[in-house]
Amino acid sequence: MSDFLPTGIQLTYLVAASLFILGLKKLGSPATARNGNIIAAVGMLLAIAATMLDQHVLNYEMILLGLAIGSAIGAIVAYKVQMTEMPQMVGLLNGLGGAASALVAVAEFWRLLDSSQAIPLDVNISMLLDVLIGGVTFTGSFLAFAKLQGLISGSPITFPFQQPFNLLLLGAYIVGSAYLIITPDSLPIFLGVVGVSLVLGVMFVIPIGGGDMPVVISLLNSLSGVAAAAAGFVVMNNMLIIAGALVGASGLILTEIMCKAMNRSLFSVLFSAFGTGSSSGGAAASGGASDQTVRSIDPEEGAMMLGYARSVVIVPGYGMAVAQAQHSVRELSDQLEKMGVDVKYAIHPVAGRMPGHMNVLLAEANVPYTQLYDMDDINPQFEQADVALVIGANDVVNPAARSDTNSPIYGMPILEVDRAKQTIVIKRGMSTGFAGVDNELFYKDKTTMLFGSAKDMVAKLVSEVKQL
Repeated sequence: MSDFLPTGIQLTYLVAASLFILGLKKLGSPATARNGNIIAAVGMLLAIAATMLDQHVLNYEMILLGLAIGSAIGAIVAYKVQMTEMPQMVGLLNGLGGAASALVAVAEFWRLLDSSQAIPLDVNISMLLDVLIGGVTFTGSFLAFAKLQGLISGSPITFPFQQPFNLLLLGAYIVGSAYLIITPDSLPIFLGVVGVSLVLGVMFVIPIGGGDMPVVISLLNSLSGVAAAAAGFVVMNNMLIIAGALVGASGLILTEIMCKAMNRSLFSVLFSAFGTGSSSGGAAASGGASDQTVRSIDPEEGAMMLGYARSVVIVPGYGMAVAQAQHSVRELSDQLEKMGVDVKYAIHPVAGRMPGHMNVLLAEANVPYTQLYDMDDINPQFEQADVALVIGANDVVNPAARSDTNSPIYGMPILEVDRAKQTIVIKRGMSTGFAGVDNELFYKDKTTMLFGSAKDMVAKLVSEVKQL
C-alpha cells in the first residue's frame, strides 16, 4: 500500500493534467465551453485530493471549512452577477488567483523563517518571482475591476515622469531581491518587496484605458497562471506548475490575438495611454469627416429595411452591453427569422471589455451558436448582406482603419459593414469611440443612423417589425 500511494498520486496528477488540456481545448468553442469548464473543474478536484494525500493532511476540518465558505461565496456571486458585469467578475477572479499565489510564497517564507532553516537559493528565487507576479496581478486586477465597475475613471491616468517612477519601483524590487538572496532571513526587506510589488500592480494598470481592457484582462489572466506556476516551484508541487503553465500560456496566446485584432503591440497597449484623444482630435485625424452630414431614420423606417431584407448581419458592440440590450436583440432576430430573413451575428475579437464579451452576452440571451461568426468568417459575406445592423459598436467598424493612413487605428482589422448594401447604426449620438477618431462609416451614402439607447431602439424595431 505504501508503494502504491506515490504511484497513484502521480497517475492522478497525469489524469488531472490531461483533463486540464481537454478542458482548454473545449473552451475554444462556445458550443463546448460549458463542458470544457466542467472537465477542467473535475481535473482540479482530482489534483486537490491527490495533493492532500501527498502532503499527508490528517486534519481536514479547516480545509473543509474553507472549501465550504469559498464555494458558498463563489456560488452566490456567480448566480447574482449580471452577464454585463462579467468583465468585472473575471478581473476579480484574476486578482484573487494572484493573491493566493503570492500568499503561498509569503507563508513559505514565514515558515522557513520560524523554523530557522536555511532557505535554498532556488526556493528563494521562486518566492521572489511569485511575490512579484502575484502582487502585480492582485492589485492590477482589482484596479481593472474598479475601472470597469466605474468606481474610478476608465480613461488612462498619467502623470509626469510616470515611466521613470515605474523603473525606480522595479529597480527597488530588484535591489531588495538581490539583498534577500544574499541575506534571506530579513523580514523587513521581504515585506518591503511585497509592498513594492503591490504598488507596481497599480502603476501597471492606471495608464490603460477602458477600450484596452480585453488585452489587459487576458494578460492578467496569463500572469495569474504564471504566479501559480511560481507557487508550484515554491512548494515543489508538479501539478500546480503544470496548471499554472497552461493558464499562463493560453492567456498569453489570447493576449497576442487581442493585440493583432487591434493592430497594436502589447507595449503600445501598456505604455501609450491610448484613448486620451478628444473628439475634435479624432475628427481632425479623419480628415474633417465631422463637417459632413448624416442621414437619420426612425424605427419605422428601420423596421421596413430589416423586415424586407433577405439577409441581415447584426454587429453587437459595447453600447449593447451597457444598455443590456441582448435580449431585445434576440427578440428582433426571432421576429426577422419568422419573416424568412437570414440573420447572422458578426463578432469582433475586441468588441466589449473582455475577450469573448459579446459571445457571453448573446449566450445569455440564448442566441444559437451557429449564428455567431468570427470576423474572418463574416467579412466575405457582408457584400451579400442586404442590411448590416450595428448596435453600439464604433472603432471596430470604422472604415478609416482600412483607408486613412493618418488615422491612429489604420491597419486595425475591422468588421467591413460598409460593404453591405445598407447599414443601420444604432447610437446615442455622434461621439467618437475609444480611439477618439470620428467614424467615416456614419457619413457613407449607404449608412443611416438610428439615434437613441440601444435597448430602446431595438425594442421599437421589434414592435415595428411585428406590424409589417
